Amino acid sequence: MADIDELVKTRIIVLRAANKLSNDVDMSLVEKESYEYYKSALETGEHVAYLVYDNGAFVGAGGVSFYQVMPTYHNPTGKKAYIMNMYTASEYRRQGIAFHTLDLLVKDVRKQGVSQIALEATEMGRPLYEKYGFVKMEDEMELIK
Repeated sequence: MADIDELVKTRIIVLRAANKLSNDVDMSLVEKESYEYYKSALETGEHVAYLVYDNGAFVGAGGVSFYQVMPTYHNPTGKKAYIMNMYTASEYRRQGIAFHTLDLLVKDVRKQGVSQIALEATEMGRPLYEKYGFVKMEDEMELIK
């Protein structure tokens, strides 16, 4: 909770990078809603986040959100996890930071007894997730509009 302002700040950095948004794009609503999300989800344990620093300079982040769906045969508890907000500053890439952050998140998920973990991968991030063992999903669909 003490890092909530830093989490919100890094969330905006991650979204700008992932969506190729310039600094003049208004993110005030996303910033406000992210603050409310973190305030609630960190208290309840529905979200775990890691911030990575090098001598006080922010260099990376990662988070996982936990949620509940109806139980299924393959997931009798219905508990799921969604990894998000993975980011490493460009000058720190290819040094294992994202892999280590991902590993910490997956271990947190496993400690909570969750077996199903999903994420959305950018082209840049896909090799990292595949190296870790994630596979592309074939059966899910999404209604965008």
